[in-house]
Amino acid sequence: MREYPRRWLAVLLVVCAPLILSAADLPRLRVHEEGRYLVFEDGRPFFYLGDTAWELFHRLTREEAAEYLDDRAANGFTVIQAVALAELDGLNTPNAYGHRPLIEEDPARPDVRDGPKNDYWDHVDAVIDLAAERGLYVGLLPTWGDKWYKRWGVGPEIFTPENARIFGEWIGRRYRDKPVIWIMGGDRNIDEDIHRAVIEAMAAGVRSGDGGRNLMTFHPQGGRGSSTWFHDAEWLDFNLRQNGHAVDFKGYVRTREDYDRTPVKPVIDGEPLYEDHPIAFAAPEHGHSIAADVRRPLYWDLFSGACGHTYGHHSIWQFHDASRGSGVNMPLVTWREALRQPGGRQMQHGRALIESRPMLTRIPDDHMIMPAEGAPTAVPGAGRHRIVATRDRDGSYAMIYTPSGRAFTLRLDALSGNEIQAWWFNPRTGEAKKAERFRREATRRFISPNPGEYLDWVLVLDDASKGYPPPGTGR
Repeated sequence: MREYPRRWLAVLLVVCAPLILSAADLPRLRVHEEGRYLVFEDGRPFFYLGDTAWELFHRLTREEAAEYLDDRAANGFTVIQAVALAELDGLNTPNAYGHRPLIEEDPARPDVRDGPKNDYWDHVDAVIDLAAERGLYVGLLPTWGDKWYKRWGVGPEIFTPENARIFGEWIGRRYRDKPVIWIMGGDRNIDEDIHRAVIEAMAAGVRSGDGGRNLMTFHPQGGRGSSTWFHDAEWLDFNLRQNGHAVDFKGYVRTREDYDRTPVKPVIDGEPLYEDHPIAFAAPEHGHSIAADVRRPLYWDLFSGACGHTYGHHSIWQFHDASRGSGVNMPLVTWREALRQPGGRQMQHGRALIESRPMLTRIPDDHMIMPAEGAPTAVPGAGRHRIVATRDRDGSYAMIYTPSGRAFTLRLDALSGNEIQAWWFNPRTGEAKKAERFRREATRRFISPNPGEYLDWVLVLDDASKGYPPPGTGR
């Protein structure tokens, strides 16, 4: 049987999915028994590869949403993160069809009218169904944070614990049978008792409305994670971080901190640095990010224990186009142009790499990396040059991400087998190069195919007796 390139299979999926999938066809998700990863209800691993499309329901038509979702499905994404009560004047600026979500800004009174295309929520229904037809789950935020917390931008603050419970139960019941992942919060922290009360009430309402069918987490501000306030909460199924819009490893080390917490829960970075974003919100000093800047967090997070990853593009989250003036924080391109940016297309390579080896037994293990004598800032490195490692718990494989072409030495005692097969996996193209096969020893020195260059690579070391396929294949 002829083997077709993965990209053509992805295109075929996009073409055929509307014919075979519906919201009811996508399996439910749950947390794996060991608490580290997400799985389908039958126990198969689920790789959460998200995209931040915060204004999806608010700004796009159904046809535009289908265009966007087609691209994301073709590029390996599995989750689309979007907000019901949107950030950018989501209460009073109508959606593409002239509809608003609430009656008189009252969350206890969603504006629902008879007929399939007559209100704001009909449009949300339609877009979630379009995503499901393409095999995509929706990470659904009931509201952005300025609706329950002190503002930046356009509010108003409309939530109390009482109406948050009512709205949560309503929206939970409406989407209980849809393929959604609930994301409480919306870019805000918990600074006062009233903030906690609103979120706890909304989470309880959603749980009541959807009967506990769908996973739930919380989205905080930059540099923070849901674990800070809700790690022990029964409703919090997995921790979600916003590691923020900086380029250095020091922000992304917090993923490992959440991985190490007890009780054990999965962790994911739900908002790292966006592509084409003002770095650290300071473009005059740092410029805008590029593809390399968003690839590094993908591997830093995954190899530090994350169960998946979220990508974002600065023009896509706000669906910027020429009709919207200058946009928010200097977007460089339109949302359609942003779909073609390299960083977004390279995320699928990280997913393919992880899925090409046993996923549910994968652990972080930076101990494999031997610090350079007298210069640990070189190896394992710091800033943009940090090297990180992950491996199979039983030692059948290891993966080491190096952002630049500097030699490093590894401890190999945690690997199994007498012989090791090495590969170099290219995060920019998804291609794997077979390297040397050698007898396992205590330590060994490696250097990437581009010595001294600012080009990232993943070294994959397999127990040769396992006969694994080339990294990034066999999904």
